[in-house]
Amino acid sequence: MAEVKISAVARTEFGKGAARRTRRDGLVPAVLYGHGTDPQHVSLPGHETLLALRVANALLSISVDGDTPQLALPKQVQRNPIRGNLEHVDLVIVRHGEKVTVEVRLNVIGADDRPDRVIVMDQQTIALEVEATNIPVAVDIDVTGLGVGDSIAAKDLNLPEGAAFPGAPDDLILSVAAAKSQEQIDAELDAAVAGATDEDQAASTAEPVEAEGESE
Repeated sequence: MAEVKISAVARTEFGKGAARRTRRDGLVPAVLYGHGTDPQHVSLPGHETLLALRVANALLSISVDGDTPQLALPKQVQRNPIRGNLEHVDLVIVRHGEKVTVEVRLNVIGADDRPDRVIVMDQQTIALEVEATNIPVAVDIDVTGLGVGDSIAAKDLNLPEGAAFPGAPDDLILSVAAAKSQEQIDAELDAAVAGATDEDQAASTAEPVEAEGESE
């Protein structure tokens, strides 16, 4: 993954009011820490940082006030739940050759429109131990030729060179199930509707329960 160069400025004001002023200026409050260094409170350019963090595990080259750049990975990203813009970023310093554990997206390939099967993903990402400067964007899972009842475990994945899975080799990643017929789907829908109707009727005919205790 290529490094994204970001120019940051040191922050000297703290608190909610200072953070709001920072964001109004088009900047993002952030903290840079790790490798035994004191945390650095910085402001990042909002638009550039937003674009960079669209990629999971983005490797950033952070230069604070023109100093020597430091490599960093996003540790925690806070976004506005409505607007989606960045509100705060925690960045952890990494070094060339250093191993880190990150969540990497799983990408299914080879799936077709066969009506008899459904690919069931047990997880959408996988934890991998990789070099900080060589984090894969995704791990491809080829399901070509898999039939109903087949499955893929962590040990079956074709991991990128230098990557290792720290979990159990037999951890289930995906399985192939038989697709439901339209008749089965309709029957399940009818059963769900009937169950909801029965519950409503039971609730409407239930006698009110008087509360015990002294009346006013």
